[in-house]
Amino acid sequence: QVQLEESGGGLVQAGGSLRLSCKASSRTLDRDQMGWFRLAPGKEREFVAATTWTGDLREYADVVKGRFTISRDITKTTVYLQMDNLKPEDTAVYYCAAAPWGARSNIGAYDIWGQGTQVTVSS
Repeated sequence: QVQLEESGGGLVQAGGSLRLSCKASSRTLDRDQMGWFRLAPGKEREFVAATTWTGDLREYADVVKGRFTISRDITKTTVYLQMDNLKPEDTAVYYCAAAPWGARSNIGAYDIWGQGTQVTVSS
């Protein structure tokens, strides 16, 4: 089974940037969809961004559009989340997840999850 490991979280001031990485142990055709989600205190886990290994089909949550960019490097089996112009409300634990093709923002379709990486944005 594919395993995912996130890295790159940390503490940053509002307006700053961070790049998260999600290293997959392998890339399989039955888990083509890769997504980033986040969980903030007192809130439900929410979709942030998604892409696919094949076709690199990207989509974003409205609250991060224009500020976050998802990308992937097939040779490194790594998915990235570049986060720019960070805001205090972006503070959360960010998770990488894998799902069958077509899952897109459907959190229920993701069945492989990483351990998460903390992002804290100070005002």
